Amino acid sequence: MTSEPAAPLEALWRGGWYRFARHQPSPNFGPRPAGARIDLVVLHSISLPPGQYGGDEILALFDNRLDWEAHPYFAQIRGLQVSAHFLIRRGGELWQFVDADARAWHAGRSHWRGRDECNDDSIGIELEGLEGERFEAAQYDTLTSLCTALAQRYPIAHVAGHEHVAPGRKQDPGPGFDWAALEQGTGWPADWFPLAVRRSAPI
Repeated sequence: MTSEPAAPLEALWRGGWYRFARHQPSPNFGPRPAGARIDLVVLHSISLPPGQYGGDEILALFDNRLDWEAHPYFAQIRGLQVSAHFLIRRGGELWQFVDADARAWHAGRSHWRGRDECNDDSIGIELEGLEGERFEAAQYDTLTSLCTALAQRYPIAHVAGHEHVAPGRKQDPGPGFDWAALEQGTGWPADWFPLAVRRSAPI
């Protein structure tokens, strides 16, 4: 039995914009360094306010239009200017904020596979959720499809969580994320994943 051929790049991408995402361009991005090899996917989790899902707040944060007075928690992040390339909502809906050829502001101070400043050569994907809690099956389906599409356009060879590239500073996506499901879904080699989570199960 033969597998289905991969979709041609032009069916999936318009430049660095993924055709199967809803696009809301963020002003929070910049150019990648010359010669950057985009070979890392960094996974995050986000909810605003923490533990609340489905609102406009994440989209507003990435677009610099969040109402800082709308919730007491927002005082802790007032003035923050961040972005990710992609966001996957709880129901699997996919949003894109930054051209994947460009540098999004998602990892901050970070180090992985012998390199600092992971923003320079990574793709940042946010999962709507709270660190330590489980994610939805629809999110894994979308994440698997997106990762597969990314690997067709970019030389992806590593995937890690924010907690791995910024240990001690960040804890997302946390122990509720099922790394084994992503490994199985993508068919990517085990050594693309952090050693500490290879074939691990969520709490």
